[in-house]
Amino acid sequence: MYKELSELKDKRILIVGLGKTGVSLSHFLTQHQAQVTVTDHKSKPELSAQLEQLEGLPIKFELGSHSPKVFLQQDLVVLSPGVPSNLKIFDYARSQGIKVTGEFEFVSAFIKEPIIGVTGTNGKTTVARLAESFLKASGLTCWVGGSNEKPMTDYLRYNEKCNVVIAEVSGFMLEHCDNFNPNNIVFTNLAENHLDRYRSMEEYINAKRKIFKNTNQATTSILNADDNAVVELARDPSVQRGRIFYFSRKQALEPQIMNIGGAVNIGHEIRVRTGPEIEYYSIKDMKMRGKHSIENIMAAILVAREHGAKHDAIQSVIDTFKSLPHRIEYVRKVGGVMFYNDSKATNVHAVLRSLDTFDENVILIAGGKDTNLNYEPLRNMVKRKVKTLILVGEAKERINRDLGDFSETFLIGTFEEAVLIAYQKSRIGDIVLLSPGCSSFDMFDSFEERGDYFKEIVSKFR
Repeated sequence: MYKELSELKDKRILIVGLGKTGVSLSHFLTQHQAQVTVTDHKSKPELSAQLEQLEGLPIKFELGSHSPKVFLQQDLVVLSPGVPSNLKIFDYARSQGIKVTGEFEFVSAFIKEPIIGVTGTNGKTTVARLAESFLKASGLTCWVGGSNEKPMTDYLRYNEKCNVVIAEVSGFMLEHCDNFNPNNIVFTNLAENHLDRYRSMEEYINAKRKIFKNTNQATTSILNADDNAVVELARDPSVQRGRIFYFSRKQALEPQIMNIGGAVNIGHEIRVRTGPEIEYYSIKDMKMRGKHSIENIMAAILVAREHGAKHDAIQSVIDTFKSLPHRIEYVRKVGGVMFYNDSKATNVHAVLRSLDTFDENVILIAGGKDTNLNYEPLRNMVKRKVKTLILVGEAKERINRDLGDFSETFLIGTFEEAVLIAYQKSRIGDIVLLSPGCSSFDMFDSFEERGDYFKEIVSKFR
């Protein structure tokens, strides 16, 4: 694999997938005089917006199909994260001696600055943005990219230079990682997800596990001690090669964690030890909602302190940082009813965390693309807190089978109608919560589009 940009000149490189990552890769590789070909199963009309961004670049295209002949003409094949890695064409290319890798593995080899790899089922973006804010408030420069942000290629394409690079790392991005070796690993939590792409939970976990493949004594891993699946991963010998900091909301773990280093939440305080002294941070004035936000803050403090963030700067950010859009985002109050947009809740674990934020009288809007998830873990929470369940989208029948008996339930045809009925069923003091537990791709292009449409509908209520 190439490690210096000069090595890219005249190399024949095939990019598979022309989303935003494929566009960025195309610009980057042509800047460095590689011979670039792009292939995508979508047709030219379907990709008109992306092709417009590449107009004038010396690129060959194969659209609407993937032919073996094109693959065999390459020195390297680079997959965008959204492209499944188990297609037969990739196995064939490998069998003919063609190297196949992913964009994240390919790009990270050229980045010389310290990399923080943030992974987990939920919370990656919030932890990354918190850590970025802690570092910037301390006078350090920082760049964030990856699964929910800019493509990692953008860091190289725009010749960014920062003290620290923070990468949000999905399982998709890790599938091809054989050499990726971040300075720090943050593992937020681990729960069932993406079972439309992975054949089993074990396969999903194995993809996530690859972030630890190249740990060494210089690696610091920051792990959630309250998540049994993460703790189980930590027993792997590859994790044990480096230093480990745990974070926890369980007071009983304080002596153990403070002895080896890490963070613990006790009441309105977070206690942190990364060196000889224990530091104290107040969360009394934090603006983010939900107990899981405390976990995100602890993880971000630990990794930011590793790179020189200062105590007072961290405290200032804790006091002012607000939840990111589409993550238990307060929308407005209408007729005594509170509306919250949690469109980023694309799996069961995220919905559990969202419902845990509220006491009762929740009208929950759920549903979206069916990704083969099991919704039974939500039963007790739905029984206790959800007065009305509004189901919409491709997965509504599956969710209804698992949860429909535990609340007043309606299966609705359109998203707009679902939001209108939720409002009609609400009474003073109720919470209307969009927390879908599904990806958005049956009706929308992204969770952001879904959340924005929810907010647009709610803005018209009187």
